[in-house]
Amino acid sequence: MSLATGITLSSYAKRRKQLMRIAGDDAILILAAAPERIRSRDTHYPYRQDSDFWYLTGFAEPEAVLVLIPGRRHGESLLFCRERDLDREGWDGPRFGPEGAVEKLGMDDAYPIDDLDEILPGLLEGRTRVYYHFGRDTEFDLKLIGWLNRVRAQVRQGAQPPHEFLELGHLLDELRLFKSRDEVKLMQRAADISVEAHRAAMRATRAGVREYELQAEIERVFRRHEAEPAYGSIVGAGANACVLHYRANNAQARDGDLVLIDAGAEYRGYAADITRTFPVNGRFSKEQRALHDLVGAAQQAALAQARPGVAYEAGHVAAVHALTDGLLRLGLLKGKLDKNIADGSYKRYYRHKTGHWLGLDVHDVGEYRIDGESRLLEPGMAFTIEPGLYIPPDDKTVPAKWRGIGIRTEDDVVITADGHRVLTDKLERSADEIEALMAASS
Repeated sequence: MSLATGITLSSYAKRRKQLMRIAGDDAILILAAAPERIRSRDTHYPYRQDSDFWYLTGFAEPEAVLVLIPGRRHGESLLFCRERDLDREGWDGPRFGPEGAVEKLGMDDAYPIDDLDEILPGLLEGRTRVYYHFGRDTEFDLKLIGWLNRVRAQVRQGAQPPHEFLELGHLLDELRLFKSRDEVKLMQRAADISVEAHRAAMRATRAGVREYELQAEIERVFRRHEAEPAYGSIVGAGANACVLHYRANNAQARDGDLVLIDAGAEYRGYAADITRTFPVNGRFSKEQRALHDLVGAAQQAALAQARPGVAYEAGHVAAVHALTDGLLRLGLLKGKLDKNIADGSYKRYYRHKTGHWLGLDVHDVGEYRIDGESRLLEPGMAFTIEPGLYIPPDDKTVPAKWRGIGIRTEDDVVITADGHRVLTDKLERSADEIEALMAASS
C-alpha cells in the first residue's frame, strides 16, 4: 500500500527504522507537524507540512506529533493526531483520526493529539537522549520543556529523565540528502511539469507583456498538473533580472529586453528549480548572446564535475574559472585570470554559488562540508547547477551595451553510479534552442 506520494508504507517504515537505528537504544525522537499560519485575521496561508514530518510519515495534516522510541516493546512509531470530527470535517475536509493513522500510515499506534500532554511525559521517562528540532517551533519547545520538568519532578520517586538533548537535524538531514528511486521519480515529475511551464511562458512572451502575466502562465501549468510553486516565482524583465531574489513581478517587458524566469513546481512535496533567460522579441542581441553563451559554458564546466568521488565544490570552482576567463575575453574584467579569481573580482558580476541541494525543500538539507572540506559527491545526491552573470544597469565601468543584462541558467541534477542525470534536460537551454522554440511559437 502507498500514499498519495506513490511511496509505499514499507518505505516510510524503513526510513523511520533507519533513523531509530542511527539514534540508538535509549533515545526518543520527537517531531511536530508544521503549525498552521495566519495570513490575515481569520484566514490562513495554504498549509504545507513540515518536510521532515512528511519524509517520515507522508501525513499531510496539522496538529500532529510523531514520536519514535527505538526498541519499545509496545510499538516504536507513535502518532498523535486529531480525532475524527464530522462537523469540523464538513468545514475543513476529512481527517485520518488515530484509527486511520494506524491503518493507512502503518503506525504502530496512534492517539488523539489532546492526549499528548498526558502520555508524552511517560514516554520520555527512562530514555537518556532526546532528539528534537529545538528552536523551530517556540510554542512546542515550551511544551517539551514542561513535559521534561514533570519527569524531573519525579526523580525522588525513581523516575529517570533524559539528560542529553540532541539536534535531530544532524541525523535526519543526512538521510534526506540521499534520494531513493521513488523520490527521484517524484523529482522527475516536478521537473517535467516545470519544463512545460517554462515553455508556456516563453511562448506567451511578447513586447508589452507584464511580468505577472508570465508568472500566471507558469503557475497555471503547475496547478493543471496537481503541482504548486516550490517557491516564489521570479520573473525579471530587463534590468530586473540583475536582482537575484526579485519579487515584484509587475514590470512590463520591452522589445530588446531579456526575461529571466526562475520558477519550479513542487509535486507531492518534492521541488524542481529551473532558470532560463530568453529575449522578449525572440532574438538575442550580440551582447546578450555572448553573455548567455558564457553562462552556458560555465554550466557545462560545472556539469562535467558532477560525478561520484568529485568534491561538491569542484562544480563551483569550474564555473567561476569559465566565467572569469570569459569576462576577461569580453573586456568586462581586466588583468590576469588567476588574480581575478583569487581576489574575487569576478563577484562584481557573479555574486552567488553555483548550486544547492534539492529535494523536499528547494534549498534542501545536508552538509556541504565535512571536517572543513567540501564533501565528495555520491549517488543519490540531488542539486542544482545555476551559474549566472549580472551586469548592473548603473555600472559605469563597462560600456553601455553590457549594462542591465542579467542571465542565469539553472538545471536539476542527480548523481548516479557512473555520472549524473539532468532531470530538466528536456528544456531548451542554448541560445539557438531558445530562439527556435520562440520562433515556432510566434
